[in-house]
Amino acid sequence: MKHRIKSTDFAGEMILLGTGTSVGVPAIGCGCDVCTSSNPKNNRTRSGAILGLPGGNLLIDTSPDLRHQLLRETIGVVDAVLFTHEHADHLHGLDDLRLFPFLLGHAVPLYCEEKVETRIRKVFDYAFVDREHTHAGAVPQLDFVRIGHEPFEVLGCTVQPIPLTHGPYCDVLGFRFGNVAYCTDTNAISDSSMALLENLDILVLDALRYTPHATHLSVDEALAIVDRLNPKTTYLTHLSHDLEYELGNSKLPDRVRLGYDGLRFPLT
Repeated sequence: MKHRIKSTDFAGEMILLGTGTSVGVPAIGCGCDVCTSSNPKNNRTRSGAILGLPGGNLLIDTSPDLRHQLLRETIGVVDAVLFTHEHADHLHGLDDLRLFPFLLGHAVPLYCEEKVETRIRKVFDYAFVDREHTHAGAVPQLDFVRIGHEPFEVLGCTVQPIPLTHGPYCDVLGFRFGNVAYCTDTNAISDSSMALLENLDILVLDALRYTPHATHLSVDEALAIVDRLNPKTTYLTHLSHDLEYELGNSKLPDRVRLGYDGLRFPLT
């Protein structure tokens, strides 16, 4: 792995790597105005983010578009990964982590709940078989770090997990980093979790579409949460092709904007 460098150009920032729903935008086979738009901010890969922390680069989720996202943002290394939940659109790019142990000198730490680890071990079973690998880098080298609802330290940052509801069959975690919080894939936030989201500078919040959905917030539902929490700035994410970037922003309050792939903002 010669001639590789560790990217440092987004230290102290968060980048939204992907802001799209599980099928991405454009959606396969769709000829709607958003899916055929020439505006790059209407082109949304599957949801994920990365933070430049004091101790390195912390990735949130491994979307199926991960390789493209990291190359697009010229990110040369991932030092650790933090998982919100185990759904395919947040997990199935995990094999793209295979290169990073060459740079780190050790397995990639994965911070996740037990149910996420169980799913990873099932879906990527080839990474955990008890046999000699054919060559270095043949399978992902992974080191699980179990997390729950209590704060924990990673790469020089204290992370506060935020329990969220994602429909009737799945609970997920949002995360707070100082005065920035990332809450994707939710349709309900409890009062106790709301209390963990007070006094934010920046909130990244799920808002799938204008009409209600069984497992995601609608735009109006997201705005009701924004009204209650009153963060200084909110970026909406996990967006479907119902939301055209320019038109959608024109309908939002001044301090709320649609997120887009590659959006960068400071950690506070």
